Amino acid sequence: MRSRRQPQCGIYVARSGGRIEGSRLSGAAEAGIWAIEGRAFTIRDNEVFDCGNGGILVHRWTKGEDGTVISGNRVARIGATNGGTGQYGNGINIFRADNVLVSGNHVSDCAFSAIRANSASNITISSNQAFRSGETAIYAEFEFEGALITGNIVDGAAIGISVANFDHGGRLSTVSDNVVRGIVNKGPYEPTVSGFGFGISVEADTLVTGNLVEGAETAALAIGWGPYLRNVIVSDNILRGSPEGMRVSVVEGSGQTLISGNVVDGAQQGAVVGYRWNDRVGGALSDGDTTHAHLTLRGNVIAGG
Repeated sequence: MRSRRQPQCGIYVARSGGRIEGSRLSGAAEAGIWAIEGRAFTIRDNEVFDCGNGGILVHRWTKGEDGTVISGNRVARIGATNGGTGQYGNGINIFRADNVLVSGNHVSDCAFSAIRANSASNITISSNQAFRSGETAIYAEFEFEGALITGNIVDGAAIGISVANFDHGGRLSTVSDNVVRGIVNKGPYEPTVSGFGFGISVEADTLVTGNLVEGAETAALAIGWGPYLRNVIVSDNILRGSPEGMRVSVVEGSGQTLISGNVVDGAQQGAVVGYRWNDRVGGALSDGDTTHAHLTLRGNVIAGG
């Protein structure tokens, strides 16, 4: 493995492969570990904490296959001293690197995301624990095709899990078997789009199933944004204690969406409600409602509303 030390990083490696394991890194002005343009790295069983702008970064100058495995690391107290709206302040950050596995990590107290994948296709984010994130705890965004987000625990964030940016080609994902709680309607900047307080947010070619979302302060699920909604199935989730259970886009051009077999408990403002961007449209939608041709609702159980 060819490496060099960058003054503001704990470990910096470029155009390399190999392993980074069993290290304890703290106090870096930039990132604890920064691997760029690598191939088939293994980054495991490290402790990274109290860093200025990032924890573990796997980046590429040009989008392409990377194949890094990031597992078993403990990352904590990551700041965003350079500011921004998510470029910095992430515990584990994947950028332009395809075919990466992020599994079994414990990430806490990051200024923005615990795990953030930007333009990273075929990303797997599984069996991680994410606590007290300042913005979106687990994020797959921008130009990606293929994201598997499964079996994670999220407690404390402004958004729990987000799969976004269909307008930039972000699509094709599964969000399953996650536990999301402690989601608040307050983030690290003034929102310019849909705001905060959502448990899980998705847009295109996505299956959302088997998740448990409790106590999200705005809505448990956000399904689509404006016309950016296509081929989404939301099934067999338990959604508890949010003002709205599910927000779903009803803007013209929205694609087919099936909402079935979910249990929604305590959504005082509606279990399923339609939105045009940030504006609510009418009352709550119920099973069999044909008001919006792209929506199919069936077999949902509504309690305590």
